[in-house]
Amino acid sequence: MTASSLAAGLNLDVEEPLILDDPDAHPWTDKAELVVVGLGGAGVAAALEARERGVSVIAIDRYEGGGSTAANGGVFYAGGGTAIQKQAGEDDSPDEMYKYLKVEAGKVVSDATLRRFVADSPATIDWILKHGGKLSGKVWRKKASYPPLDYFLYHPDNSLVASYRKIAKPAARGHRAYTRNGKKAWGLGVGIWGPLKDSALKLGLDFRPLTEARQLVMDRGGRVIGVKILSIPAGSDDARRFVRYIRRANIFLAALPPSIPFASVTIGLGNHYLKKAMRIEAQARETRWIRARDGVLLSAGGFIMNPAMVQRYAPAYAKGMPNGTLGDQGSGIVLGMTAGGSTALMDKISAWRFINPPKAWSDAIVVNARGERFVDETVYGATLGEHIGDHQGGTAWLIYDSALRKQAFRQALDPQLVPFQRDVTLLNLAFNARKAPTLEALAGKIGLDRATLAATVSAYNRAARGEAEDAFGKERSDIQPIEHGPFYAMDISVDSKFLPLPVITFGGLRIEEESGLVLDKAGKPIPGLYAAGRCAVGIASQTYVSGLSFADCFFSGRRVARHIAKANA
Repeated sequence: MTASSLAAGLNLDVEEPLILDDPDAHPWTDKAELVVVGLGGAGVAAALEARERGVSVIAIDRYEGGGSTAANGGVFYAGGGTAIQKQAGEDDSPDEMYKYLKVEAGKVVSDATLRRFVADSPATIDWILKHGGKLSGKVWRKKASYPPLDYFLYHPDNSLVASYRKIAKPAARGHRAYTRNGKKAWGLGVGIWGPLKDSALKLGLDFRPLTEARQLVMDRGGRVIGVKILSIPAGSDDARRFVRYIRRANIFLAALPPSIPFASVTIGLGNHYLKKAMRIEAQARETRWIRARDGVLLSAGGFIMNPAMVQRYAPAYAKGMPNGTLGDQGSGIVLGMTAGGSTALMDKISAWRFINPPKAWSDAIVVNARGERFVDETVYGATLGEHIGDHQGGTAWLIYDSALRKQAFRQALDPQLVPFQRDVTLLNLAFNARKAPTLEALAGKIGLDRATLAATVSAYNRAARGEAEDAFGKERSDIQPIEHGPFYAMDISVDSKFLPLPVITFGGLRIEEESGLVLDKAGKPIPGLYAAGRCAVGIASQTYVSGLSFADCFFSGRRVARHIAKANA
C-alpha cells in the first residue's frame, strides 16, 4: 500500500511527493531556509529558535495556529532547579528529575537524549520567561490531577506516590501558565504559546495561517526540498468566514463528551459549522509552492481527531474521548510516510483516568473484570488509564462504601476544586453508581466473581487497619476500609458512559534523536525532512504526565532549529 492510498483510507488529502529533476526550473512561489508545517508547540519553538539564530522561516498552519498546545491546560513540565521552583522554595536537581523521568520515559529515547532534556529544562523556563511567557511560583503540594485555579506550580505526575518516592525525591514540576480562561482548565496553553509566537513574528517569522500542506517536494537524490500548500487568501472575506466557522465548530465539538446525553446535539452543530468551513476550503484556496533550502519540519500534531486512523492503529481506544484539536488528523505523520519515513508506537495511546479529586475515590479500590486490584489507586491518571487500557482489557470498576460516598460528596463541594472536577464527581455519584446492600450482591450486579471481590476487599481492609502491608505499596494515609454498606461500583472502563476517558496519540515518525531528522525504514535519516512534537516519537511517548508533551514539543522543535543553524554556520 502506498502512503497516498493509506491517506485516502484515513480521509486525508495527502499526495505522493513530487520528484524534481531540476529544482531550479520549478515555479516556486516562496522560499525559506526552514518551512514549518504546523505552528503549535513544536512549530513555534522551532520557528522562534531558528529566527534567534538567523535562519529564515515560513510557518504554515491549516487553522490559526496554536493547536492542542494553545488549547491545553497550560502545564509545562520542567525541573532540575528552574527559576520558578526556586521562587517557590522547591528543592529539585537534574539528577532527581532524571531518575524520575527515567521511569516514565522508559526506553523510547536514549539516556543521552533524556539527560539533554533534563539539563535543558531550567534554561527552557528562562527562555519562556524571556519571551513573555507568564509563570508563577505559587505552589500546590498535594496529590491532584489538576491544581486549584489560583495555584501555578504542582506535582503533575507520580512523584508523590509512595513507590516512586523510593526512586527519586519528589518536586513540583508542573509549571502552569499564569493566565485564566474564566473557571475553565483548558485554553490556557496560549499563555505560553502566544507570547512566543509574538516574539517569533517580531523577529521576522513569516506565518501563513489557513494554509494546508498537501505534498512534499523532493529532488532525485531523495532530499526533501519543499512543500505544496493550499491557502485561503489572507484578509479575504473567505478567510474571515472560515475563521468564524472553525471557532464555532470548536466550541460546539468541545461542549460535551460524546457519551453524555444531548452530546449528539452539540456535536451535530459543531459538524454543521465544520462542513461550512470545509466548503470554503474546497472553493477558495490557492496553490503555492514553498522551497525549503535546509529543511521541512513536520509539526502538525498527532492523530487522535481522526477516527479512521485511531481505528486502524489503536482500535482498543476507539471509544475513548478524543483529546485534541481539529488539526490532530495525522496528516503530518502521513506526509512523512510519503517520503519514506518510518513510524513507531502508532498503537500507543495515553488514556487519562483521573479519580482524585475527590480523594475519597483514590482512597478506595479499583478492580478489573475479575474483581482483583492491579494498581496503587493514587497513581497519576494517565498511569491508571494505561493499566486499564493496556493491561486490563479496558474494563475497570471503582469500589467504595457508604462512608467513602459521603466523603466524596463533601469533597466535591470544596470551593478550591476546578468546576470540571466538581461537575464530573457529582455526575458520577448520581448516575454512575451501581448500588447493593452487600459486596456479594454488588459483585453479582456488575458481573464480578463474588469470592474474588470479597477476598480483594478483605485484604485491603487489613491494610487499612495496619494488619498487613498493602500489596501495591499504597500508604496508610491513602487507604480507608470498605466495610459500611450499602456498597457501590463506578464504571471507570474505557467506554464508561458518564466518565469519558480522554485519549491522545503518542506514536509518530521515528527520528534521529541528535537532529530531529526523520528516519526511513532502514533507520537512515531522510535529508531535509524533520519531525517534532506529536508528529514524532519523543520523550512523552511512553507514559504521559501533565506538561511532558508540551515540554517535549519545545525540546524537539528547538533541536531542529539548532541542527539547521549549526549546518549553516
